[in-house]
Amino acid sequence: MGDVSSTWRHVAGHGDNAKILVIGDHASNHVPSDAELDVSPALLKTHVAVDLGSAEVAQYLHEIFGFSLFLATTSRLVVDLNRHRNDMAAIPLQSDGIDIPGNALDNEARERRLRRFHDSYHDALSEYIARTKPTFLLFLHSFTPVLESDGAKPRPWHFGVMYNEDERAGKLAVPLFSATGHKTGDQLPYSGKIYNSSLERHGDINHIPYIGLEMRQDLIMDISGRDSFAQIIGPICQEITQKLASA
Repeated sequence: MGDVSSTWRHVAGHGDNAKILVIGDHASNHVPSDAELDVSPALLKTHVAVDLGSAEVAQYLHEIFGFSLFLATTSRLVVDLNRHRNDMAAIPLQSDGIDIPGNALDNEARERRLRRFHDSYHDALSEYIARTKPTFLLFLHSFTPVLESDGAKPRPWHFGVMYNEDERAGKLAVPLFSATGHKTGDQLPYSGKIYNSSLERHGDINHIPYIGLEMRQDLIMDISGRDSFAQIIGPICQEITQKLASA
């Protein structure tokens, strides 16, 4: 299990790959008792609340390859940790057209929520990165096969790659993932140039090579799919790290 707080859990890596850190901003659907959302429990089992399969793939990357993990332990419906703190969508009033009544907070309650979840998570992650000095960051997410807000239009990728100011790892990642036979490209309809809070704060500012990686959810819904994706992701992260270290 590793170290656990109320907003994150950390599992130390092992072996040569311990300096590769997997970060999961949307790895949990948990709603703490002090953040009641007033939504159907069924909603918490969908992509609206959690990046389905991302925590399990991250765990496989730890077990198989020895990567370190830093994963959120609260739902993005409580606070979206991959949004800037002052972005109103950090505490969403609506998601995929579904109202989140418990997020209709006044300014004081909103600030308490942000301090309790957003600040504690990112402060702990910043401290961990400063202390352990990872050589590569993998921001791991998953996405739906279709985007309802875009008229249920099918999304083209199996893997979507995101990056912001530091493009070094992203430019290597796209052809490496494509070479495995999986459809890969810059994530659509958003990219790391737009949706980049964690990338910027923990990658760009620290000058640590990174990618944001989105996995298509329907391909990682069972043990076989998750293992298969982990077996692809692990060696590619190692190869990117090695190439950048020798550049």
